[in-house]
Amino acid sequence: QALGPSIPLCYPPVGLRGSVAQDQEGGPKPDTAMLDRLATLQLIVVTGKGGVGKTTVSAVLGKRLAARGRRVLLFEVDPRENLHQLLDVPPSAGKLVEVEPRLYLQHLDAREALDDVVREKLKVGALVNKVLSSPIHHHFTEGAPGLKETAVFGRAYRLLGGRTPRGVPTPDVVILDAPASGHGLSWLTAPRLISEVIRSGPVGHMAAEITAFTRDADRFGIVAVTIAEEMPVQECLELLDGLSTSMSRKPDGIVVNALYPPFMEDLGRGDEADDLWRHRRAVNERELARLAATWPGPTVELPLLPVDPGPQLVGILGRHMEWAERSSG
Repeated sequence: QALGPSIPLCYPPVGLRGSVAQDQEGGPKPDTAMLDRLATLQLIVVTGKGGVGKTTVSAVLGKRLAARGRRVLLFEVDPRENLHQLLDVPPSAGKLVEVEPRLYLQHLDAREALDDVVREKLKVGALVNKVLSSPIHHHFTEGAPGLKETAVFGRAYRLLGGRTPRGVPTPDVVILDAPASGHGLSWLTAPRLISEVIRSGPVGHMAAEITAFTRDADRFGIVAVTIAEEMPVQECLELLDGLSTSMSRKPDGIVVNALYPPFMEDLGRGDEADDLWRHRRAVNERELARLAATWPGPTVELPLLPVDPGPQLVGILGRHMEWAERSSG
């Protein structure tokens, strides 16, 4: 989120695009507002191509939903742990971190989440240690596709059901900052895959419950993040196709991040920076049009800002997102 000095810090965002219905008075009315829709869900997966600002959008959504009165838990699975920097709190290192009232952050290791399933089901310490130290268990859990991913969903599912450690509040909504798009689709389809392969036992039952949960559009949502460039938009379109084919559903919204503002002649300096500004905005408009040709649903557009990653950036983008919601209503 950085630009040359000729780009203004803030400018009026384009807002929320999407299909439009008619209200009772005949005026235009969006068929849904993304934030309003997400505020009703329990588990939200945020995914997108690497480098498009997926983690930033996860932080923005967490802050905005918490501001609306929801108790939010942000789950991060990337071992690099970037969310804490955006929210100006210490690294989670697997522990629950309170960011502010109603907003919490936790880094979750997928392997540890799977081991926790073993601990929960077996309960007897000696037996747990024997299983976890077994080479057979290690090779099976490392090689079985979708098992660790399902365990992460299982952790979120248990927390939402009130099965939290002592002193830990039950979240109203969990936001999962998922891996990049290609891997993200694998994450989203993992519980169904496991439920089809393992039909009995604690793992099979857990996978079946999570599969049913992710099919419930009133509880489970997906947000796709992209930037208006050729390859990220192409990957976003492929994600839409993959969701339709694999899960028979669409995302609940698309966030187009880091948009160049429309060129402003009165701010121009007649130099190469102006040429770059015009060119990048033209690319953005072209790719927005390509996305809109396939995706008629809610699309929130967020600006590229000369602000370092951190609470200030999250706050500004959150206000832009809320502005988009209000201006579309």
